Amino acid sequence: MPETAHALSPFDLAAMLVVASALLGWFNHHFIRLPHVVGLTAMGAVAAIGLLLSNILLPGLTLDDTVSQLLAQMNFTETLLQGMLSFLLFAGALHVDLDRLKADWVPVLLLSTVGVIVSTVIVGLLTWGLGLLRDLPLAPIWYFVFGALIAPTDPVAVLGVLKEEKVDESLQASFAGESLFNDGVGIVVFTILLGAALTGQDFSLGEGARLFVMEAGGGLLIGLVAGYMGFRAMRSMDEYALEVTITLAVVMGGYALCAALHVSGPLAMAVAGLLIGNQGVTYAMSDVTRDYVIRFWEVVDELLNSVLFLLIGLEMIVLVPGVDESLLMLAAIPITLLARAAAVTLSTRVVPAARPKAPGAWGVLWWGGLRGGISIALALSLPEGPVRSLLLAATFGAVLFSVLVQRATLGRMIERSRPPEDPAHAPEGLE
Repeated sequence: MPETAHALSPFDLAAMLVVASALLGWFNHHFIRLPHVVGLTAMGAVAAIGLLLSNILLPGLTLDDTVSQLLAQMNFTETLLQGMLSFLLFAGALHVDLDRLKADWVPVLLLSTVGVIVSTVIVGLLTWGLGLLRDLPLAPIWYFVFGALIAPTDPVAVLGVLKEEKVDESLQASFAGESLFNDGVGIVVFTILLGAALTGQDFSLGEGARLFVMEAGGGLLIGLVAGYMGFRAMRSMDEYALEVTITLAVVMGGYALCAALHVSGPLAMAVAGLLIGNQGVTYAMSDVTRDYVIRFWEVVDELLNSVLFLLIGLEMIVLVPGVDESLLMLAAIPITLLARAAAVTLSTRVVPAARPKAPGAWGVLWWGGLRGGISIALALSLPEGPVRSLLLAATFGAVLFSVLVQRATLGRMIERSRPPEDPAHAPEGLE
């Protein structure tokens, strides 16, 4: 029989995702009316479950195998970590007020460093205890690998909330700053722990600290240099089309350089976005250029957001949960919430200067610790085997609860945190 299979090109795959995101987004807007990312994730998950059920009821269709092959060809981990994430972080950082961030730098620093480490340790210890009770086939180090991949909050989801809700300026700075920087920190911690788990060597705190400083420091330095070069280039002209191209060059060139030098690309993009979104917008752009740059990156952000959260739902098709996987999937929800509570408490209440001034800030920061695509991408990067299936199930449990429950109800929690006697208390959100 002649071969008729058509190997889809990257353009074909991108076209399928954009068309699916547009159709499902339209359907959600007119009929379901959930928040955009929640609706796309929910519909993607329902589609994945439906495909799995169709294979059980009508084995000859094998639609789930077809979709699984397409998802494997897309390579979620590569697509997000080596492509989409650079654009998403830069786009998010463009809208963050640097002066406000500097004024609240203490809670941002603690949440994005101490908070990540505390969450990693607590999640690792609690899942290790559960593993001992169930006699799971995991070495202790793998539980802390899971703690690292689930520790960072997702900047895409968090910054989306800030666009929609009127959040106190101090709380807004803590939210935005943490979400921009803690994913870079979390990825570095994950990389260090994964290296120890794969080599079987004992984890060295000193070596881990050295690698962390090199990767994180290198990323911050490259982001600063790339952002400054972009700023200087844009300041020397008034050509909006070319200046938009320069911002693309900063993102793509800077992230590629970070990958080549093995330093943190996410941290680089956060710094570059902050510099161009503040100094660049103020001193290097005319009103026309500013409008084009901001609107261009808003479209990029919205498009990639739609594709990302649709993929999160569809990736459920890779799960074939057994008893242990199902148990970990359910247990991951309270474990991550407990770890987040401890991380927020230590980061905002132990040091007096780190305490947010906004009323109800602790509850909003706790419930707003949303997990998303970064955690799933890291889990999907694990080597095939029992470790991957167990940790992937736990990751999906925490992420789906975060997106479908926490993200959907966070707006109401923010509303309840405002003083009832002053309905106009909250400042305008990020534009």
